[in-house]
Amino acid sequence: MTSASTVAAPAEAEPRKGGVVTWACAPGFPPAVIFPFTPAERMGTRNILEFQALMYRTLYYFGSDGTPNVDYTQSIGEPPEWSEDGLTVTVTVKPWKWSSGETISADNVLFWVNLMKVKGARYGEYVPGYFPDNLTSYGKLAEDKVFFTFDKVYSKHWVLHNQLSTITPLPKSWDRTEDGPANASGDPADVEAVYEYLMAQQGDIVDEGNEHRTRWADSPIWSVVSGPWRLKSYTLEGVVTFVPNEHYSGPNKPHLDEFRQVPTFSDEEQYRMLQAGPDAENGIQVGYLPLSFATEPAVDPVVGGPNPLADKYTMYPQTAFCIRYISLNYNNPTVVGKMFAQTYLRQALQSCLDQDTAVRDIYQGYAYRQNGPVPMYPKTDYVSPRQREGAWPLPFDPKHAKELLEANGWDTSRTPAVCVRPGTGPGEAGEGIPVGTELTILMRYVEGRPALTRLMHGFRDAAAEAGIELRLQEVYGSVLVAEDAPCKATEETPCLWEMCCWNGGWAYHHPTGEILFSTGAGGNFGFYTDPKADELINRTVTSDDLDVLYEYQDYIAEQVPVIFTPNFPIRLFEVSNELRGFGPVNPYGMINPENWYYAQDEDR
Repeated sequence: MTSASTVAAPAEAEPRKGGVVTWACAPGFPPAVIFPFTPAERMGTRNILEFQALMYRTLYYFGSDGTPNVDYTQSIGEPPEWSEDGLTVTVTVKPWKWSSGETISADNVLFWVNLMKVKGARYGEYVPGYFPDNLTSYGKLAEDKVFFTFDKVYSKHWVLHNQLSTITPLPKSWDRTEDGPANASGDPADVEAVYEYLMAQQGDIVDEGNEHRTRWADSPIWSVVSGPWRLKSYTLEGVVTFVPNEHYSGPNKPHLDEFRQVPTFSDEEQYRMLQAGPDAENGIQVGYLPLSFATEPAVDPVVGGPNPLADKYTMYPQTAFCIRYISLNYNNPTVVGKMFAQTYLRQALQSCLDQDTAVRDIYQGYAYRQNGPVPMYPKTDYVSPRQREGAWPLPFDPKHAKELLEANGWDTSRTPAVCVRPGTGPGEAGEGIPVGTELTILMRYVEGRPALTRLMHGFRDAAAEAGIELRLQEVYGSVLVAEDAPCKATEETPCLWEMCCWNGGWAYHHPTGEILFSTGAGGNFGFYTDPKADELINRTVTSDDLDVLYEYQDYIAEQVPVIFTPNFPIRLFEVSNELRGFGPVNPYGMINPENWYYAQDEDR
C-alpha cells in the first residue's frame, strides 16, 4: 500500500538546486527535545519524526516507499546476520560520516545501547525485560561491527522491527562530561555522568519557553549530526530552520537551501495560511488541510476526497501504521485510579464512544473505526479475522454501558451514577470504590482541533446517558503531554491526571504491543498492568505465528486498557503544486524534505 494523492501529483522533473520550503506545523507541539534519547513524556511525531530524525538517523530506517517495511538503502546498518542457533545477531555499520568528519562506528551504536542499559527508564520506548535487558552479552567485533546475543530465540522480524529499530548511533564527541571526554560507549559506569551532561546541554524538557532552544543550533554537541539536515536556528517565536548537512552520506541528499518549520496555533489559522497560497507574503509550501475544513466526504480514507485547495496545492493523506486512543491513569491515587482498574468500567466507557458516526459526520470519511491494538490501515495480515470482519467486541451502545454499570453496583438513575454496592464480589463495584462514590472523570484533550472537540462533546453526551460524567477540559498540546505524563504518586508529583487525549496514539513497526501494554513499558503512559496481557505479549515476540498475534489483539480489544478512538491520517498534507518529490508518504510519520525540490524551469 502506498499513500496516494487525491489529485495527480505534479510530474517529476529535473531538480533545481536551491530554494526554500516553509512548512506550517500542527498546533500545540513545538520540538521540545533535541537529544534523541527521548523520555516518554516527550515522545511524539512532531518531536521525534519531524525534528530529531532529520538530524540524527536511527540504525534502521523504515517506510520510505510508503509501506511499513525497512529500507536498507537509507539505513546506517546493513541487514542483520543471525547465528545458526538463532540467539546472536551481528550488525555491520556502513562507513557513513558524521558532520564532524568522524566515521559512524560500532562504538557509536554501543554508546546508545549502554545508555539504554543504564538509563532505559528515561527512554520512551524502553520496556523492562526487553532490549537490552534480554541480552546475555553484546559488544564490538570490529570497528564497524557489533553483536547482540539474546537470552532465548525471538522472532527475527520482531527483533529487527521493535528492538534494533530503537537504536540511534551517537557520536564520540557526545561521550563526555563537563570535565572532558568519557567512555560511555565502552564502560556503562560512565553513562550516568554523560547522560546528566547531555541533559544539561539539552535544557529543561518541561519548560515551554524557547530561550534554551535558541542555543541548540550553535551547540558543539547538537551541531554534530548524521542525517541530511542540521539545525540553522530555533527562534524565540518558535520558527525552526534547517539547512543541508554537507557531509551527509545517505543516498538522498537535499536539493533545497533551507527547510523552515513555522508554528501555528489552531486549525483555523492553518487553513487561512493555505487559502492565502504558497506565493503570498510569508506563504507556506507545505501545510495540512484540517479535517473540519474538508468540503466533501472521502469515499476511501487512504485515497481521500475532493481537495478544496486544488488550484494551489496537491493533497497527500498521511495514512500512518498507527492506532489512536485515550489514555487512562491507573496510577491515579484517588478512587478514579481504582475505577479504571475495573474492566466493566472501561468497557462501559468504550461503549459510549460513537466511532461510526464520528467517521461519517466529524471526519468526513477520512477516518475509520479502530477498536483494537493493531492498525487497520495500511492493510496487512496482522489484523485478526474477528476484527477484520467487523465483529467489534464493544460497539457504540450507551444502553449496554448503563447495564454494565448497574450490574456492577452503580445506581444509574442519575448522572453521575453513584456506587451503591461496594466490594469485590459478584455484582459489586470493585476494590477501593466506597459506597457513595460518584462516577465523574476529568477528560483533558488538546486544544485547537475542532474535529477532536466535536468527538469529545459526543463522547461526553453519550457517557452521560449511561450515568458517567465526563468533565471536559481543553489544554495546549505540549502542556497536556508534559503534565499528563507517566507518573507515580509522590508528594512532589501527585499524579492526579485522569483521562488524556492528545489527538494521537502510537505508530508501530511491528504491532506486538510490548511498548504499549506490557507492565512498566515506556509507552504504557497510564501504567496498565495485566498478567494475562503480559503473557500473550511475551508469546507474540517469540513467534511469527499470526494466530498468536490474533489472540493477543482480541484480548486487548475486549479488555480496553485504553479507549480506542477513530483512526485517521496524521495529516491531509497540502503541498504546493510547484513542489516535487513529496510522495510516497511515510506511514510512520517521518518526513523527507531532502527529497523535495523545485523543477529546473521554475523560479523559487
